[in-house]
Amino acid sequence: MFTAVLRSEWTKIRSVRSLVVCLASILVVTVAITVLVCALSGAEDATEPDFEPVSFVFYGLNFGQVTAICFGVLGTAGEYGTGSVRISLTAVPRRGRLYAGKLGVAGGLALAVGLLTGFCCLLGGQALLGEHGVGPGAPGALRAAVGCGLYLALLTVLSAGVATVLRSSVGALGLLAPLFLVVSPVLGSLSATRDAAQFLPDRAGWQMLHPVPEGALGAWSGAGVMAAWTAVAVWAGWRMLDRRDA
Repeated sequence: MFTAVLRSEWTKIRSVRSLVVCLASILVVTVAITVLVCALSGAEDATEPDFEPVSFVFYGLNFGQVTAICFGVLGTAGEYGTGSVRISLTAVPRRGRLYAGKLGVAGGLALAVGLLTGFCCLLGGQALLGEHGVGPGAPGALRAAVGCGLYLALLTVLSAGVATVLRSSVGALGLLAPLFLVVSPVLGSLSATRDAAQFLPDRAGWQMLHPVPEGALGAWSGAGVMAAWTAVAVWAGWRMLDRRDA
C-alpha cells in the first residue's frame, strides 16, 4: 500500500510542470552560478588569504537553495490551494501514510538532484579554478559534494513541513525565503548574534561544505542540527494534518 502512495506522489510531481521546473532549477541555477563565479572571479578570489577552494565552488547554492524551498513548498501546499488534497485524503485515508509518502518522494528526488548538483559544482568549479583548484580527493571535497545533496534534501523536507503547517504556498514562501536569504545572513554577520546564528538550519547545514568548519559545530554535528530543525518542522506538519480538516 505504501508503495502505491509513493507511486502516486511521484506521478503528481512529474505531471505538474511547476514542480518539474523547480526540481530541475536546483541543478541548473546552482551549477550555472557556480560556473559563472568561478570563471569570472575565481582567479582573483584565489589570491585572498582566506580563500578555500572546496567551499568556494558551492557559491551557487546560495541561490539554488531558493528553488529547493519552492519545490518543497509547492509540492505540499499546492494541493491545499487547488483543493486536490481532499481527493488525496479520500484515496489514502491514513494521513500519516500520505504525509510520509509525500515527504519521502520529495526528499528522495531532492537528494538525487542535490548529489548530482554537488558533484557537478565540485568537478566543474575546480576545473575552472585551474591551478588554484583541488581534486576530488582533497580533504573534505567528497564530503562537501555529498553534503550539498543532504543539505538540499533536508531543506526540501523542512520546507514541506512548514508548508503543511501553514497550508499556504504564499505564507510558507513568505516565511522561509526571508529567513534563509535575509535574517540568517544578517544575524550571522553581527557580532552580538553570530554565535547563536550558527545554530540556524542553513548555517548549520552549510558546515558540511567546509573542509575545516569554524565555530561550535563540525560538519556532521551541523548536519545533525539541521536534521533536528527538519524533524521539528515535519512533526509540526504532521500534528496539523492529523488535527485539522482538509
